Order: sequence, then C-alpha cells, then structure tokens
Amino acid sequence: MAARLGMALMGVGALVCLAGPAAAQQAPMGFFITSAPLDGGNLGGLAGADRHCQTLAAAAGAGNRTWRAYLSTQGAGAVNARDRIGAGPWANARGVVIAASVAELHGTNNLTKQTALTEAGAVVNGRGDTPNQHDILTGSQADGTAFAGDADRTCGNWTKNGEGSAMVGHHDRMGLNTEPPALSWNTSHGSRGCDMPSLRATGGDGRIYCFAAN
Repeated sequence: MAARLGMALMGVGALVCLAGPAAAQQAPMGFFITSAPLDGGNLGGLAGADRHCQTLAAAAGAGNRTWRAYLSTQGAGAVNARDRIGAGPWANARGVVIAASVAELHGTNNLTKQTALTEAGAVVNGRGDTPNQHDILTGSQADGTAFAGDADRTCGNWTKNGEGSAMVGHHDRMGLNTEPPALSWNTSHGSRGCDMPSLRATGGDGRIYCFAAN
C-alpha cells in the first residue's frame, strides 16, 4: 500500500514538473513599430492608421486584439494618442513588457532600440545605422496629448503626403545631444515635410507605433 502511494505521488510530481514550463507562457504582443510605411504622412487619417496596425498585427498572428495607432490629431475634436491605446500592459513581439500602464509609458518606460521592435520582432534602424529610421510619427506632446495652435504637427491630421510637418519621436532614445527632446520616444522634433523623401531626410521612414487597446 505504501509503495503504491509513493508511486502515485511520484506520478503527480512528474505531472507538476511537466506542467511548469507550459504554464510559463510568453506575454502576448501588445506593441510594435510598423515594419512598413504607408504614403508618407498620409495614413488615411486615424482610421487608416489603425487599419494598418490591425493588418500587420493579423499577419503576425495577433489579429485577435484591437490595435490602435499611437497618433494625436489637432483642431476641433482633437484626439490624444494616450487616450487611444488602452490601459496596458504592453509587451513587444518577444514578450518583453515595454510599459505596464499609460502613466509608465509616458514616464519611465522600457522603450529602447532593443525593445521597440516591429510586429515580426525585428530591430528598427536607429542613429548610427544606414539608413537611420528612428523618427516615428506621433503628432504628440511628451505626455501623449495633442498640440494646440495652428502649426501643423500631424501632416494635416494624417492626410498629407506633401507639404506640412509631423512631430516625431526617436524609438532608439538617441539624438544630436542629450537634451530631453533628443531622447524622447514620442516628441523629438518636427519633420521637414510629409512626403517620404522629406521624412527620410530627417531620419525616418513613415513608421508609427501600434498598441493593443484590449
């Protein structure tokens, strides 16, 4: 009887050991930088940008979540990027959490060149790479809110691919100096224009941040 009980306990222990690694699952992807641009600063408005995020996420096997572009708009009914992306936490394609909440995302987050990956888990070129592609379109202030005033910071609310400008951030947190704007992931400087040549001239490629809102 004792021997039989001992063997049963050993069996249970083996099952627990086998279940351990299976239970330790990677956090689902909730954040990425788009691997491909659209039409310069003309993203088809917020709806078009969201659709781009959703399409790329679906291709990466994460289409079961609702994806939103981290973009603000201006003027009447201005939208804040921070209000579009859910509550967090958000992990990259490799399961690394980049921020646990909206407050952490706009505070001390874990966004670096090594963690701000595409939906396929690829590293995006940064300062020092050829070409540099660290400018990410956001149209946002440091706290994730929209800009006031008439100066174009959003390529005409993401409908222009010619004249205009958009606020960009540096996903690699690097710039010409160590001042806060140069190191900001979401509000570093304005682009020279809204067409692809102009975006690339300032170190970008028309990419955006995408977050899972649920």
